[in-house]
Amino acid sequence: MWRNPSHPDRPLHAIVQPPGPALFTAVRDALTGDGPAVLPLAPDHSTGAIAALRPTHVDGEPLDGGEGVPGDVAVVIATSGSTGTPKGVMLSASALRASAAASLRRVEATKGDRWLCCLPVSHVSGLQVLVRALLCESEPIIHPGFDPQAVLSSGADHVSLVPTQLHRLVEQGADLSVFRTILLGGAAPRPGLLDQARDLGARVVTTYGMSETCGGCVYDGSPLHGVDVKIGDDGLIRVTGPVLFSGYRFADPPAPLDGGWFVTSDLGEFDGGRLRVLGRADDVVNTGGEKVVATAVAAVLCTHPEVADAVVFGTPDPEWGERVTAVVVPARPDTPPTLDQLRAYCRDRLPPYAAPRELRLVARLPLLPNGKTDLMRLKAGTRQVAAAS
Repeated sequence: MWRNPSHPDRPLHAIVQPPGPALFTAVRDALTGDGPAVLPLAPDHSTGAIAALRPTHVDGEPLDGGEGVPGDVAVVIATSGSTGTPKGVMLSASALRASAAASLRRVEATKGDRWLCCLPVSHVSGLQVLVRALLCESEPIIHPGFDPQAVLSSGADHVSLVPTQLHRLVEQGADLSVFRTILLGGAAPRPGLLDQARDLGARVVTTYGMSETCGGCVYDGSPLHGVDVKIGDDGLIRVTGPVLFSGYRFADPPAPLDGGWFVTSDLGEFDGGRLRVLGRADDVVNTGGEKVVATAVAAVLCTHPEVADAVVFGTPDPEWGERVTAVVVPARPDTPPTLDQLRAYCRDRLPPYAAPRELRLVARLPLLPNGKTDLMRLKAGTRQVAAAS
């Protein structure tokens, strides 16, 4: 047991392997204090995180130049690195347990319930499945990846999914009543997906959270037990409660809090007392002096009958500062929608300046391992098919 919670003398072991029983044991021992803190990493996304976060060991072998963590830190989660060098989010055992206990309370899970982990444990969404299983005193069902048939036949009571995974289950017309709960997070679901899943018998609970809040801390727009949420004057969502992280590894200050509140990068509002996430602040496109929330435009585009999926972001423009750019997956590749069609559709539903000025077509949106759209890859290079003057 590590006695000094503030002194970085607790070893940090990076575990670079697919999810499985050994990783579950390491997480369990990290939470009880019987083992070192753990940094779970996916084998194909470990090099940058190891270099940036400098654990004391990698798969049991000492690492030259590695440094420990404060004694109260049980797990370090490496951010996806979608915007640069990975950061290490330090999570205490008490915060992880508080999050898992509040989750179990909300979904009415009980002792012995089985949880299916088919998300990367290197991300907090997958890690928390293991912690919930620990609190249920049950062995988690762990899949190395996502296979729809294996998921449906797993025998699990509860499962955490990202929208892409739920979409694939819905496409098969699967009986989703086999799960008592489907926790859905990581990204906003496309329009209609929740209704389609519920028509197939699913009990879907949408979640909002991040690594810094030990995963989902708001379920169906309502904060979990012990969690409080507010919107600042800047429109950003703020979170407080026992689920907050201990800080960022090697950062000064390690935990940048505003009076005990963690200031997220997400814009939000309350609608009928429930939190509505509008999108990331850095996803706001400033075009001709007008601010456009990219996710709001994407949500409208996804309701167009010729659009299967869409994402929106800003690209540099000498006249407008930024132009609203839409990347679209056509519903029928042989007859894709045109920019003029999509602009007219958006102008009927949004302010005129929010209509896309550029259209790019792709067969499928690239995804990060956590199920979120890989915006860096899209911005780096996608075929432009039309641009408005």
